[in-house]
Amino acid sequence: MQVKISKKKYFIRLLKKFEYLSLFAILISLFNNGSSYSYSELRKHETEKGWTQLSGILKKIKAPKFPNKEFLITKFGAVADQVTDCKSAFDKAIFECSKNGGGKIIIPPGNYIIKGPIHLRNNVNLHLQKGALIKFSNDSEDYLPVVFTRWEGMECYNYSSLIYALGQENIAITGEGIFDAQANESNWWSWKGNKSFGWKEGMPSQSDSIGRPLLVKMNNLQTPVNERIFGKGHYLRPNFLQLINCRNVLIEGVTFLNSPMWVIHPILCQNVIIKDVSTIGIGPNTDGCDPESCKNVLIKNCYFKNGDDCIAIKSGRNYDGRRINIPSENIIIQNCKMNDGHGGVTIGSEISGGCRNVFAENCEMDSPDLDRAIRIKANFYRGGLVENIFIRNIKIGEVKDAVIHFDMQYEPAEGKYGAFIPEWRNINVRGVTSKKSNQALYFVGLDESYINNIKIEKCRFDGVKKGSTIQNVKGLVIRDTYINDKLQVFIK
Repeated sequence: MQVKISKKKYFIRLLKKFEYLSLFAILISLFNNGSSYSYSELRKHETEKGWTQLSGILKKIKAPKFPNKEFLITKFGAVADQVTDCKSAFDKAIFECSKNGGGKIIIPPGNYIIKGPIHLRNNVNLHLQKGALIKFSNDSEDYLPVVFTRWEGMECYNYSSLIYALGQENIAITGEGIFDAQANESNWWSWKGNKSFGWKEGMPSQSDSIGRPLLVKMNNLQTPVNERIFGKGHYLRPNFLQLINCRNVLIEGVTFLNSPMWVIHPILCQNVIIKDVSTIGIGPNTDGCDPESCKNVLIKNCYFKNGDDCIAIKSGRNYDGRRINIPSENIIIQNCKMNDGHGGVTIGSEISGGCRNVFAENCEMDSPDLDRAIRIKANFYRGGLVENIFIRNIKIGEVKDAVIHFDMQYEPAEGKYGAFIPEWRNINVRGVTSKKSNQALYFVGLDESYINNIKIEKCRFDGVKKGSTIQNVKGLVIRDTYINDKLQVFIK
């Protein structure tokens, strides 16, 4: 039975639930309508409120513009013979293009070898024509000297990423060409220290005491960043593309193959478009796209087939994330396809600086090697406020574990000793369908911090092997949702 409420009572409830600006628009609708409002209609207003922000955020995200000037890479000495080292040609072309006000650097079809990183500059559009293939050296010595970077959310000096920019504006990588890092079990991937990726007993790895454990220790002890010098002998793999503190960024059309580690990694960037891009490679920790402490980011029409999370939104790890204290916000994900990976759309685990206003819609995910579809993860060391997460119209074939997986007890061996409590609230999931999974829902909060205000609406989860896990959750609403053809009604 549908319960009716009077306009007066409805007005009072609105005052308690909405900010005055949002209230004004709803009141106009109320007094222009002679009929009373039902509880179900009121809940619909709550659900739609978040999505109304989307168009305003999209208007703020604009592609950079470049002068109508072209710089042909072959005129700077590049030769597509699969032998000649073209690094100096790329360095010269980028320098001249930027010095002269910017434009488009044209890489025509052919196979180019680069022994070292590409460092982008202001107002440069690196354009790979169809048929252009850039192969990067996998000799770690070629990526020295060390540069300022974030590695798994921790600041340090380490090998340069293969494509790198620091503090630049109006930069782009466009076209239909391919970047190939040539990472495999015989080079970068073995540094993980995992036998599945070529490591053998006695070989060095990032797990050695002077590698990842040392950086984690320096972070937690608040060691000054200029004393965190890594690089040679420490075995911390570089990312493929890392942009730090950049504005007005466009990555469009290109393909990234076989990255040493994370593929696309913008940090502290604003106004970023990643469109029609493919990231392919199933090495260890090869996340597809990891916007970290970024604002106003659009990821659209992209394809991910990776060895870790397809998209992972981050904001720094532990002390560094809290010290810098810049969240990822206004992140929009549209019309993407996720194949292999640990998670389709993920938030965390390096989320200590917080995350808000994430919108994911009209995506497809399907693979027996895709562990989860929608994922949030953190623990007592990570902390972080995650709020205002909106997911709708996601079509999922098969995932290995849970379709929707929210876990505040991620990496419990580390997290149980921390003192920073994560806080998650206001998460809305609507119109998600799946055909095969181990679980539909996995929600695990903490005794000290419940996951607050989750709404699961108009979803359908088929082929589910076992029941959902729901622990330490408050304000959970499940409605118009089916699991294995059984209607789910849950309000807590």
